[in-house]
Amino acid sequence: MATRQLRITGMVQGVGYRDALRREAARLGITGWVRNRADGSVEAVVQGAQQTLDVLAAWARRGPPAARVTGVAASPAAGHDRTYEGFEILPGA
Repeated sequence: MATRQLRITGMVQGVGYRDALRREAARLGITGWVRNRADGSVEAVVQGAQQTLDVLAAWARRGPPAARVTGVAASPAAGHDRTYEGFEILPGA
C-alpha cells in the first residue's frame, strides 16, 4: 500500500476534473481525496497498490475530455499517512 500526493496543473478546474478523478480512482480501487487549489491546480492524495497509483497518474495526465493538463507532479504524501476508506471530493484550499 502506497500513498502519493498529486498536483495537476493546466485547465483543470471547471471541467469536471475532480469528479472524473474520483470515478477513475473508485474504478481502480484507490482511496483518498481530491480538491481544487486557489492557484487553479487540482490536488489529490491517493492510496493503493503502486501499480494502480501509476495507472491513475497516467490517467491524470489526460484527465476528462474538457481538461487541458499541462503537468502532473507526484510525490510522497508527507503528513497524509492515515488509511483512507473511500474517495472524497474535499472543499477547495
